[in-house]
Amino acid sequence: MNFAEEYLEETKKVLARLDHSVIEKMVTLLADLRERGGRLFFLGVGGGAAASSHAVSDFRTIAGIESYTPADNVTELTAGINDHGWDSIFAEWLRESSLNPRDGIFVFSVGGGDAARGISSNIVEALNYARKTGTLILGVVGRDGGYTARVADACLVIPTVNPRRVTPHTEALQALVSHLIVSHPKLKISEMKWESENGPRLKTKH
Repeated sequence: MNFAEEYLEETKKVLARLDHSVIEKMVTLLADLRERGGRLFFLGVGGGAAASSHAVSDFRTIAGIESYTPADNVTELTAGINDHGWDSIFAEWLRESSLNPRDGIFVFSVGGGDAARGISSNIVEALNYARKTGTLILGVVGRDGGYTARVADACLVIPTVNPRRVTPHTEALQALVSHLIVSHPKLKISEMKWESENGPRLKTKH
């Protein structure tokens, strides 16, 4: 078996072990959030920041949920780090955004945050602030889920099938799960471009 075959076989095993009930619970909680007029704040660093930025676009345009992420404004983000420090940047940004009980936090992280080891401590502090405000907490994380999985109202932990490839499988599946959620009939209110066009139109020569 070559590497590509091995990697894809691992991916199949991860997909087969995903907890569908957790995904459905997340969809229900997000539908409730939209119904009450809440906002959704996506948090992540590295690959999680990229996933957050992508999700903001999809959730706003496809699901009609007002969504934001600090990853979309590098000027504000780096100024906040300079003023408040890395650990508290997300919590301060949420405070400045007037986070409240109608809102939700959605975390994309491989480890889910581990304050004791100083890993993604900015996510940990943000979740602590969200808990104080009574805000909904959701997440898609890897390995054992870390702090996010412990405190979330619903958190999907991407199963580990190969400890050497936790990060690539987790980050790849975060994108898949995000698209699954936003495409769910309970959430999708706008059709996507290529589906609405019935696929690309080919030009014909006369």
